[in-house]
Amino acid sequence: MAISFRIERLNREFLRLIADMLANRVKNELASEAILTHVDCSRDLSHAKVYFTIINESRKDDIAHALDATRGAIRGMLGREMHIRQIPELHFIYDDSEKVARSIDELIDRTLKEDLEKG
Repeated sequence: MAISFRIERLNREFLRLIADMLANRVKNELASEAILTHVDCSRDLSHAKVYFTIINESRKDDIAHALDATRGAIRGMLGREMHIRQIPELHFIYDDSEKVARSIDELIDRTLKEDLEKG
């Protein structure tokens, strides 16, 4: 099922605004360490999954809790900035796609090396 142009545009706008709010307006230091990767809104705009990653993976749980603590404030700020009827409920989700991609790259490299060694 294709994502509509409107939803895709809203996803990009939510990503831009939430990243700006975390960097400049939210006073939670841990939450500002999150690096947002993308947003995925439901078609009815009732929910939005906000995917994030971090540099120091050992702090993943602390940062996830900090993001959850700020979601009400962020949703309120989005309501004041965006001119849409409904602001979705935000759900912050850790994005491990980069870690998975790195492990796949390592597996491919190891397999190629073994193939070269076998001749």
